[in-house]
Amino acid sequence: MGSGPSFPLVPLTRDKIILITGANSGLGYEIAKWSAMMGATVILACRSESKTMEAIAKMNQEFQAEKSKETSRLSKNTTLALEFMHLDLASFESVRNFCDAFKKSGRKLHVLFCNAGLGFIPFQRTADGMEMLLQVNYLSHFVMIAKLLGVMQQSGPDCRILLMSSAAHIWGTFDLKTLNYSGPPDDFSSKNYYGRSKLYQIMQAAAMGRRISGSNVTINSIHPGIVDTPFWRNWDTGIRKCLLCCMQCSGVARSSFQGAKCSIDLTVNPNHSGMNGLYWVDCKIVTPSSDARNTRKQEELWETTLDLVRSYLTEEEIKSINGEVK
Repeated sequence: MGSGPSFPLVPLTRDKIILITGANSGLGYEIAKWSAMMGATVILACRSESKTMEAIAKMNQEFQAEKSKETSRLSKNTTLALEFMHLDLASFESVRNFCDAFKKSGRKLHVLFCNAGLGFIPFQRTADGMEMLLQVNYLSHFVMIAKLLGVMQQSGPDCRILLMSSAAHIWGTFDLKTLNYSGPPDDFSSKNYYGRSKLYQIMQAAAMGRRISGSNVTINSIHPGIVDTPFWRNWDTGIRKCLLCCMQCSGVARSSFQGAKCSIDLTVNPNHSGMNGLYWVDCKIVTPSSDARNTRKQEELWETTLDLVRSYLTEEEIKSINGEVK
């Protein structure tokens, strides 16, 4: 009899709806696959339909392989309940269309995992006028959460929002005056602005956690460790291979599966019910940087963020994310 993975396999039903951004590769792939293998319906919110359908086919192949090993407590279904929905986080319009389509489906939403993100890229500005890392990693997910929170509040007990952050949040400078980079492109520090986007996610989880405390929805942020995923694709190939090789040899770098273990656990494990506004590393609650845990700065970021995205939200959505509707 197979022993299974080193996290609890929780029996789930297909009416358990889990939505994961960037779920066709890397960490998101593993979170989606294992959640579905436990029985849930998983929506893969991604840009590329072809890549996502390839990922879904591969997940089903790996599901059959796990069943052949007699891994305990897998879903009894013959195929996984995996669905593609188009989402481009570099476009607020795409986020709005995605959320509108989801709400029109009439489905519940039990877990929203904001996993997708960009790494170390040269300066780029989106069609919405935002620095790319700021919008893709933080702002678009903020809008998505605001638009879908109402659905989650009507979806029963123990609904969860999870943000894929990073220990790299310590690289980020907290400076709201330069939140949306406007300097010379050559002076842009992708390391700093990537770190900022991850810092904002931890601060968002804390600020929003206070607002929705006592409701059926919780929000937490996670550092997955240093993981060999497509996240690194924008690094020079030689440097990336050398760096990852060194980290793997030293036991620091993880595979996508290893890096996703804590995320999978926080997605499905009932023992984490009620945990709210926290930062997790290796399934342990960890104290983030001083900026990340500064309540005044969290509130300043919250208000600045709302001002930036207000035009993409309804008044009801703003009330919901501010904790005025539970």
